[in-house]
Amino acid sequence: MALDLSPMRGIVVENPGRDHRLVVAQIPTPRPGPGQVLVKVAAAGINRADLLQARGAYPPPEGASELLGLECSGTIAELGPDVFGWSVGDKVAALLPGGGYAQYAVADSACLFPVQGSLSLEDAAAAPESVCTVWSNLFEAGYLAGAPLLIHGGAGGIGTMAITLGAALGSPVFATAGSAERAQVCEDLGATRGIDYKSEDFVEAVLAGTEYRGADFILDVVGASYLERNLKALAVGGALLVIGLMGGSVAEVDLARMLTHRQRLIATNLRRRSREDKALICRRVREDVWALVTSGRSVPVIGARLPMDQAAAAQALMKDGSVVGKIILTTADSAELAAPSP
Repeated sequence: MALDLSPMRGIVVENPGRDHRLVVAQIPTPRPGPGQVLVKVAAAGINRADLLQARGAYPPPEGASELLGLECSGTIAELGPDVFGWSVGDKVAALLPGGGYAQYAVADSACLFPVQGSLSLEDAAAAPESVCTVWSNLFEAGYLAGAPLLIHGGAGGIGTMAITLGAALGSPVFATAGSAERAQVCEDLGATRGIDYKSEDFVEAVLAGTEYRGADFILDVVGASYLERNLKALAVGGALLVIGLMGGSVAEVDLARMLTHRQRLIATNLRRRSREDKALICRRVREDVWALVTSGRSVPVIGARLPMDQAAAAQALMKDGSVVGKIILTTADSAELAAPSP
């Protein structure tokens, strides 16, 4: 029997664009459809895609919630039709197309992860987007455990996860960061070499650390401004995986170098992939690496926790760029966003 839920509170974007506002609003509680579950949210992870959507530059996929939030954690409150393997009350983390900034969120049951072991329910909210992004890129590009990795943005949410995951799988990991202190944080998390890109040449650092072979895989959130140097740091037969465009989207590429070195340039986006693609990615993550997360070997690094009603302040922290790791919004500590009675 479906729950009789009263309207919930969520974070709504008013005046999307440069002068947008994030406000708490009373909105209808979503209902799960076939193959979906309703998650009572304990926490939601913040991602740069949320900032872009609030500015009107990254609309959600067709049929997805208009609310921000690409990942959350919580307990299953209701099962939709044709859901198997999950039960009401299960603790889960969820990869979402949208809707995480609220008391309740609808998730595809194929995109759920069990919260167990040493992984706390709140911290689990920071894992789905970063783990799926990192692993889908590496796995689809042919990663083998132990292959040298270069991670740009090593102190960010995706970067910290990539470092701990690569280290857990036995890879030498090189990670760039914006200061010597943040580079040291990368090494503390398991990177073989943290590189302060403001004072060091990451190409030379990677080549010197790999006997001038280069990194087999580069996970890049920068884009155009790093393209030429990335190819110089990339090994013969290596793959450059572009997942962000913080440094621009247009650049010239030396195709002759790529040809002679058999290098691959792959640009990917997780949110707009099909439901089937996401289900496959989540299944591979559950099978291949989720145990590393729940066992504490590849943990989501939480840099800040704020109550859900402080979503605007949390996004300001992300824009500032000083936080190491992920920022999460919690519902449990916010009286204003207390869960509604069924």
